[in-house]
Amino acid sequence: MIPDRDQIRASAPALSAVPQIMKDLRALQVCIFHPHDHDGESLTKQIERIGCQVQAFWPPLLQPPPKTDIVFIAVNPDMIHHNFEWCRAEDAPPVVAVVAYENPTIIEAVLRIGAKGVIGAPIRSLGILSALVLVRETTNEVKKLRRRVIRLEEKLGAIRLISNAQDILCQQRGISKEEAYRMIREQAMCKRTTAEEVAAAIVHAHEVLSFKI
Repeated sequence: MIPDRDQIRASAPALSAVPQIMKDLRALQVCIFHPHDHDGESLTKQIERIGCQVQAFWPPLLQPPPKTDIVFIAVNPDMIHHNFEWCRAEDAPPVVAVVAYENPTIIEAVLRIGAKGVIGAPIRSLGILSALVLVRETTNEVKKLRRRVIRLEEKLGAIRLISNAQDILCQQRGISKEEAYRMIREQAMCKRTTAEEVAAAIVHAHEVLSFKI
């Protein structure tokens, strides 16, 4: 089936983004925790061919070097009890697990380190580039969503704060919530500050005055 013009136009932005994604990959700092065997050497060479800056270590360090963007970790029977505490940090670099076979113990270890991608051993060229791209893009999307959630939580907190201040003014002055909000806005303009800061001052003052010894 031949795609129509609308389908071609719809796919154009995604296609045009591919060169930039590949360019971004070449700036990545990649850390590899893998034994210095054939698979470890092959993985290092494949990632270097892509253009990434690679550092390989064995045994694993207590944490990746500073500014590491992605970490590849060999998940094998010798490693399943290794305590990768840094993986649980909110700002930890994403992890790609390297597994030679699958069983419940290995899968549990992969989940425990919070792997965002998995590649199989023996190492082949197929799959490494895809893993880098998908993990990088997925991580960026998660960061964007996290920032959005934080902004929404801050906005919701501000709304609740202003609403509490409105309730206090309504009770103290016998005015409507609309009038209370207008007073808060006017005070914010006079003091050259935000409505949230004025509301916080009102709530704080009310809490202090309502405190009973």
